[in-house]
Amino acid sequence: MKAREIREMSREEIEKKIDELEEELFNLRFQAKMGQLANPLQLRLVRRDIARVKTIKNEKATVAP
Repeated sequence: MKAREIREMSREEIEKKIDELEEELFNLRFQAKMGQLANPLQLRLVRRDIARVKTIKNEKATVAP
């Protein structure tokens, strides 16, 4: 997910996206523990997406109340 796409989202959409990504991360961690994870790199990518979305959420909170 690109930062430009996230910046175009509303606050509600950003909150929803964070929830979706955290659920996906949970599922990936579960798969990793069970030894069924096909692509271990996916864990890192989802963690980075979560961080990116949260960063932009904080930017929006400080810039436009």
